[in-house]
Amino acid sequence: MDLARFDPGLDIQLREGSLAFNYGAGVFGPSPELRRLDDIRKSLRDPDCSGPDPVYGIAMDVGKVAHGPELRSRFLLFGVVAYARGRLGEEPVRSQGHVHAVAPHCGLTTPELFEIWQGRAVIYAQEFVDDHPGRCIAVEAGPGDQVVVPPGWAHFVVNANASETMVFAALCERQYGFVYEGVRARGGLAWFPLLRDKRIEWQPNPRYSQSSLQVRGPRSYPELDLNPGASIYRQFQADPERVQWVSFPHRAANVWPGFEP
Repeated sequence: MDLARFDPGLDIQLREGSLAFNYGAGVFGPSPELRRLDDIRKSLRDPDCSGPDPVYGIAMDVGKVAHGPELRSRFLLFGVVAYARGRLGEEPVRSQGHVHAVAPHCGLTTPELFEIWQGRAVIYAQEFVDDHPGRCIAVEAGPGDQVVVPPGWAHFVVNANASETMVFAALCERQYGFVYEGVRARGGLAWFPLLRDKRIEWQPNPRYSQSSLQVRGPRSYPELDLNPGASIYRQFQADPERVQWVSFPHRAANVWPGFEP
């Protein structure tokens, strides 16, 4: 499938009829890791629901061959993900939700920088996985939009259009790890997305105390020196220091207090 609606600066194409990718000349990438429906049931509103299986395919560690050493030396990892079309019961296709583990090389939990390549998406994030989830924000995004989830926030990604495969990229820390226990213990994050016709409505998870949800579109991030007019990969290629805060979040330590996606 042609990703002509947005040019990410990498020759990576979604393979027709699958959740895998074709890599162009000079681009490296793995076969995708397929996430099955059974893998994410514990975080869904209806754990017994039916839906597409696999739910999504993840190709972590992609890039231009010439940039491989630079990505590795900076502890940066670029990945692309394809979400199936369809529904998970009343919910849209989505990931289960997690918090980033502490990265061994820096001793900190790290942020993540998302970019939508195809389709419509929602990045949902909440401040805590605790009785009170703190700030809860759902960012609706389309091709070319970038969304930053700050360190320590739990989050998941939604395919907001059940009739189309959704593709996004993410820049994260190379020694990444995911913490699921708190999310699964509460049967998911604090808000469930429900598909109503072609709209998403949000329902609170009763295993959390009462919270409010802010739903909005993407914003720019001048405080992180991101250029909304250039793809993530092109920004890395032009100046790797520009996105080094992804793997070394202390470099933006003054930004994170009060930060919102």
